[in-house]
Amino acid sequence: MSEIDLSRVLCALEEIPVGGARGFAFGSGDWPLRGLLVRTSQGVHAYVNRCPHARHPLNLRPHEFLTPDSGLILCRSHGALFEKATGLCVAGPCAGQALTPVAVQVEAGCVLLDEAVDPRSFEHVEAF
Repeated sequence: MSEIDLSRVLCALEEIPVGGARGFAFGSGDWPLRGLLVRTSQGVHAYVNRCPHARHPLNLRPHEFLTPDSGLILCRSHGALFEKATGLCVAGPCAGQALTPVAVQVEAGCVLLDEAVDPRSFEHVEAF
């Protein structure tokens, strides 16, 4: 078993139930990468925590990113709805646009930021 890079760990996989979501912050300083992880039966998907409509965070409370039935990602500011697996907005003011994806991988029961991701590349999208 190979060792994982602990500096890239976002959370333990078990912290995200299948069908659920969880927020994360990666990095330090004034503008860490803020995102959300959603777990589907096909795996874990990650996005920058920002609606493409008004550039607000999607959630108002920690880890609350989903509709009441947990079927879609919900922007709590303006009600936009996004597919979990693709980030595509299927209803609301930004229909047809999509959340910004963040590459992650699952290793040894942990969700990690993909080693090819430079968190600084998302700084321009963290203007909230």
